[in-house]
Amino acid sequence: MRSFKEKGFNERLQAAAKAKEATLQKFAGRPAEDDPAVVARKAARLDAANAREARAAERAAKKVEEKARLAQLAEEEAARLAAEAELAATMAAERKATLEKEQKAARDARYAARKAQK
Repeated sequence: MRSFKEKGFNERLQAAAKAKEATLQKFAGRPAEDDPAVVARKAARLDAANAREARAAERAAKKVEEKARLAQLAEEEAARLAAEAELAATMAAERKATLEKEQKAARDARYAARKAQK
């Protein structure tokens, strides 16, 4: 079995230099900022961002519209309930008045019957 050979200091320095050179080559190979491909990519990103913002604004407008519609429905429902409550109160008042008249007529009849007996 072969023994493991540790790398020496010079070998590690050479490996680090090669890695640094590879990284520099990688970044040196990148296209410049005024390259048509880079400009096209930036324009595409900008268009996508603008479209995203437009969709977000559209969603916000729909939310506002929906809230307004729901508020309108709630207002109509409240008005309908108020009208129903007013109608119920009116009917209750009429029933009470009718009942009072009937009770008064019955009381007057009893009073008249008592007077007739005397």
